[in-house]
Amino acid sequence: MAKALLGYVGGSDPRVLAEMRRLQQRVQDLESELVRIQAENDALSAAAARHGESLLDSIDVSKAEPALT
Repeated sequence: MAKALLGYVGGSDPRVLAEMRRLQQRVQDLESELVRIQAENDALSAAAARHGESLLDSIDVSKAEPALT
């Protein structure tokens, strides 16, 4: 079962191994980016809460322009 999950067909193909390493690195990079963005989002949410209003409350609907379609 584990061999099938790793793409094992009858020998270690260097191209497959290189692609697997590249994809694992990409996943790690994306996970790091996600943690960074979540921390930034939490900081922005905390800052907005300190100001006592949400972003949506600060929008003046009477002056809002229609969305372009």
